[in-house]
Amino acid sequence: MKTYKNPIIPGFYPDPSICRVGEDYYLVTSSFEYFPGVPIFHSKDLVNWKQIGHVLDRPEQLNLDQTPNSRGIYAPTIRYNDGIFYMITTFVVSQTGARRNFYVTATDPAGPWSDPNWLEDAPGIDPSLLFDDDGKVYYTGNRKPPQGPKYKKHNEIWLQELDLEKRQLVGPKYSLWDGALKNAHAQEAPHLYKINGWYYLIIAEGGTGHTHAVTIARSKNVTGPYEMTETNPILTHRHLGNNHPIVNVGHADIVETPDGDWWMVCLASRPYGGYYRNLGRETFLVPFIWEDGWPIVNPGKGFIEEEMAFPKLKEHKWPALPAHDPFESEVLEDRWNFLRTPRGDFWSLTERPGYLRLKAKKETMTEEENPAFVGRRQQHIDFMAQTVMEFVPKEENETAGLVLLQNHDYQIRMEVILEDNLSYIQLIRREAGKDELVAKQKMATEKVYLKVEAEGQSYHFYYAETAFDWITLAVNVDGTILSTDKAGGFIGAYMGMYCSANGKESNNYADFDWFEYQGIY
Repeated sequence: MKTYKNPIIPGFYPDPSICRVGEDYYLVTSSFEYFPGVPIFHSKDLVNWKQIGHVLDRPEQLNLDQTPNSRGIYAPTIRYNDGIFYMITTFVVSQTGARRNFYVTATDPAGPWSDPNWLEDAPGIDPSLLFDDDGKVYYTGNRKPPQGPKYKKHNEIWLQELDLEKRQLVGPKYSLWDGALKNAHAQEAPHLYKINGWYYLIIAEGGTGHTHAVTIARSKNVTGPYEMTETNPILTHRHLGNNHPIVNVGHADIVETPDGDWWMVCLASRPYGGYYRNLGRETFLVPFIWEDGWPIVNPGKGFIEEEMAFPKLKEHKWPALPAHDPFESEVLEDRWNFLRTPRGDFWSLTERPGYLRLKAKKETMTEEENPAFVGRRQQHIDFMAQTVMEFVPKEENETAGLVLLQNHDYQIRMEVILEDNLSYIQLIRREAGKDELVAKQKMATEKVYLKVEAEGQSYHFYYAETAFDWITLAVNVDGTILSTDKAGGFIGAYMGMYCSANGKESNNYADFDWFEYQGIY
């Protein structure tokens, strides 16, 4: 039996949403404070995915200035109707939770996508769209019940018609459902479908942590009343315990293949080294069938497995992405991101061809700002990442190097500094906003090779002054601070290159010749 392995998209790719156009499948995920926003993927077999770009790839589409950690772009939904792709999402603006909902459109999922169409009087998060048979379009989201919440984080799912010509919500708002699991907070992630004459409403409940779950209700009328199945929740792992290899399963979207098979994409995490989830919430795939008008997920088992039977689709593999990026293009690969919308001329692939040049900004890695940082997701429990940097600090405030990042207060930095006119390489472990010097050694060259190897939660750091002649800087550094279980928030770990003047103006820069990342199996 041919099988596939979960997750289908490893690393910090949460809140997946999927649609099918003919024999092609498209999927988007949340991106929070990272830019470009909303990565978009293409597949022909539901298992092998190729990133084809980002939906929000222009600063005029996405202004993330001063967006706090774990805010920004939440829970996109992708839909296709009559030749047009729609992506609708929430922009959480501030730490206090101020939020706005908008949608963008495109005729080609690889872009370009339109500028945002902001929707007024659209409370809550996690918007989704249903294109009904009669041509009407319906918006669903979550909100506090109009009569007031009955318990903490009590939400309901609501619906309103969307006028695409006016680009605004019209008509009355309807309360649809406040979930199946009473006192299970945070009813969210609604997706509404019309299947065999029924309107099916799939939502998430229990919060996006360990008690996450997928529940469902249905109605003959789009505005309700909605009835729920006695088999709710239709998918959860919260009863499997903290030691199960896959946890916090929820936030699902469904798709039908041309042959009539049904599949569900959802988020989940893989804890390791204890209940720590450095990889964040990842994208998983699980089959389901319809029985008596309701979904039965992974029949006979009811949970997501690490290895499952391949869909009855012709396998379509994409060329493997190289582990080594030589920075020889004039544009960054889609795997790379900035922290918040990039402001200023702080990076270049052309000023020194074959190198990524990062110019020292006054913003630092320890602020909720837009530092001179280019990073990518950690996608494996065990991995190796390395780069080579040319950097000569001119002032003691200037620094550059390699960072493993959860957020501005939780990170590990391997950096070159200047002190008493001497160059040093040091390792800083930052937890709860406090820097700890782990190791520090003198440097004798302008060119330095930097490497990190992770064995679970043990991170080992090396440097070399001649190519690959590695010197140990520190081993067995505790990596659990890269998990939201210590750091809080909703994102997974990143790693990347940076250069900072630490609060001062500077014309200095660091050149990176290449970057290499690969999982160790």
